This record gives sequence, structure tokens and C-alpha cells, in this order.
Amino acid sequence: MARDSISRINEIFEKAIDNIKPDQEEFSEADETTAEINALLKKNNIKAECMAGGSYAKGTILKNDFDIDLFVRFDYSYKGKDISGLLKKALEPLGLKVIHGSRDYFQLRRKKKQQNLLFEIIPVLKIDDYKQAINVTDMSPLHVGYAKKHFEQKPGLADQVRLAKQFCKSAGIYGAESYINGFSGHVVDMLIIYYGSFEQLLMQAAVWGSRVIIDIENHLKNPMEQLNKAKTQSPLIIVDPVQPDRNAAAAVSREKFDILKNKARGFLHSPSPDFFIVKNIDARAVKAKAKSGKDWLMILKVKPLEGNEDVVGTKVLKCFEHIANNLRKNDFKILESNWEFEPDESLLYFIIKKEKLSDKVTLYGPPIREKTDAARFRLKHKKVIVKNNRLYAEEKRKYLIPEKLIKELIKQAYVKERVKSVRIMN
Repeated sequence: MARDSISRINEIFEKAIDNIKPDQEEFSEADETTAEINALLKKNNIKAECMAGGSYAKGTILKNDFDIDLFVRFDYSYKGKDISGLLKKALEPLGLKVIHGSRDYFQLRRKKKQQNLLFEIIPVLKIDDYKQAINVTDMSPLHVGYAKKHFEQKPGLADQVRLAKQFCKSAGIYGAESYINGFSGHVVDMLIIYYGSFEQLLMQAAVWGSRVIIDIENHLKNPMEQLNKAKTQSPLIIVDPVQPDRNAAAAVSREKFDILKNKARGFLHSPSPDFFIVKNIDARAVKAKAKSGKDWLMILKVKPLEGNEDVVGTKVLKCFEHIANNLRKNDFKILESNWEFEPDESLLYFIIKKEKLSDKVTLYGPPIREKTDAARFRLKHKKVIVKNNRLYAEEKRKYLIPEKLIKELIKQAYVKERVKSVRIMN
């Protein structure tokens, strides 16, 4: 790599870190909330301790990221007890919101100056080995401890994680949630620990093949043979350093894996700060994309259900896919579409080629040799023809413009069961 290019990359990295690294005092509320929870646990004679988790604990949190995990680690003697129920009762004075899951956890919102902090308070059992875990969340503090050990041993590594996280966020591939299927914070940690820096991650990702296998601690001789087959479908296999029977990257889809490869190549070829800028969907920019009067544009604002973000986000995605599939089924040509999940209000849009569709539509029926199905098809349709030993029917087209179709779709049970409401903006 040319010296000028290296200098340019280092300059971009330094500026990006300045933009994404928060001041420690931004999160003083986290320490205060942790202390408050520990006081309530002590008051209720509960053998448990609240500790910071996630990126805040590891020192990799990004500026303006106000979601903070707090783990309440119960003594292992509480095994078999309802630790969610005990925690809920003890923290009642805080006014928590219950989030149901394999083990209920809690949300607490607090406003400090202009910041809206969201604390997720997660009850776990205090364990020293993954085999003691009763619930998958019990292992989270072990992951935090593993990453912190490496970040403390190699100062500056945490900032490399920040760069990688921001790069992935900008590319739309950060997060293991079902509606993203991208790179979780834990996976990003492991990639940086393994490769040693963000630049090395980019250089390696740019030449990744169709499958990558990483075993930082060399736990397994043959990960593809020793790991559960269901967990090795991902193109990225990372043997979890604290739970060697788990692929930490099982959620990463082929699409998101390929995006990281392509983005890495793009940055190394033409380094730019733009690779670290998260670009949210802008309704005005979308309107500008749709050629004035030449394309149909449908912008939908969706109010998601309340609950676990992974679950409600996936439901918004299902609605987006349902509308897109029905547009295609009705012969509307989608030129561009996208969606963006936000817990308060999500955005969906479709730019559709404006063209006149025929008044009639041809429906494919069964082969004439399938007599029972053929008889049903003839009964259902008035005008049926036979061509190449197959039945076809001609019907009047129901939808000539996409707006009419979408208006009907958002009133149907499929959509109404998955989101609170949908508004058509245009």
C-alpha cells in the first residue's frame, strides 16, 4: 500500500475516532443507576450485584449510543428460582418496564440533559464456566470479561472496535437481530481481537473467500465437524472463546457477509470518511430519487408493537416483505425499496415504475392431466383456455395503481397483527 494511502487512511481513522468516542462523563448516570440498583438489592436481602455490561463495560461504546446493559448477577444458589420475579419486586420503586423473553428482563428510561438513556437490566446467574449456564444470558458477563481482558492488555484496541462498529453501522450490517442478521458487538470484538486492528480486519475481509473459520483460543481441531450443523450454515464461523460449542457468528447472513467484503474493498481502494457516516432514510431524499411524475412513490410510516426489539423489528420486516411480494405478484416493477426500523416509528418506501398495465391478467392453472385440480380451476374461473396441455384463465386486473393495492394490504390481518399502525405519507 502506497505511503500516501496509508497516511490518508490513518487520518480518516483518527478523525472518525474523535467523532465516535464519547466523553466519560456522558455516562455518569450509568454508574449512579448501578449504585442505586445495588442499594435496592441490599435492602431486599438479595445476594446479587449489579454490574455494567455490553459496550459500556468493555469501553467500546459509541458517542450518542444511549442504550446501556446492566447485568444483575445472582448468586448461583438462586438456581431454579424466579430471579426475574425477585428482581422486579426489588426494583419496583424505579418504575421498570417488563420485556418478556426466555427470561424476563427490564427497561428503565432516564433523561439527563438532552440525553434519553435506556437501561436494559438483565437478571443472570453468576457463573464461572459456560456449562453452569441455565439461560443464554448467564454467559454475557463472561463475554464482557474476556473482551475487557484483551482491551486492557492492548491499549487502543477498544478504539479499533469502535471503528469497526461504526463502519458496520454505516454499511447497515451491525446487529445480530433477526431483522438484520449482521455482525453483533460480540462478533466485532472477536474479529478485532483476532486480527489485531481495524485496518487488518479490512485487509483480510477484502480477500475473504466464501467461508471463514476463526478459533481464537484453538478450542476445536475441526470446527465444521465438531460444532452443531445448524450453527455452521453461516459463511462466518467464530468458535466462541468462552463457549467453544457455539458459533458466535451464527446469525451473520451471506448477504451481510458479502457487504462487509465489498465495503472493505471499497474503502481500501478509495478511502473516505463517508464509510463511517450512518445515513438514515431521508423521506425528502427518497422523493427526489423518484423521477418527478415518472415513477410511483409509496412512503409508509409504521408504528411498531411494543416489546423485544428483535421480535417487533422482525415483524416490521415481515410487513415490508409482504407488501413488496404482493406488488410483484400484481406485476408492479419495484425500482428501489428500503426500510428502517425505529422502535417509535419505522419507515418503509417503494419506488415503482409507472407504466400502464393491461386491464386483463393471465392466471396459470394446473396441467389438464391433474383432473381434480383442473376441475376446481374451471369452476373458479369463467374463461379458461388450454395451451400446451395446461389450463389458463383470463381475469380482469384488480389493481392498476399500487396505492390501491397497498391501502388494502395494510388493512389486512397479516399487517394489523404485526404492527400497531401504518400511515401512507404520499
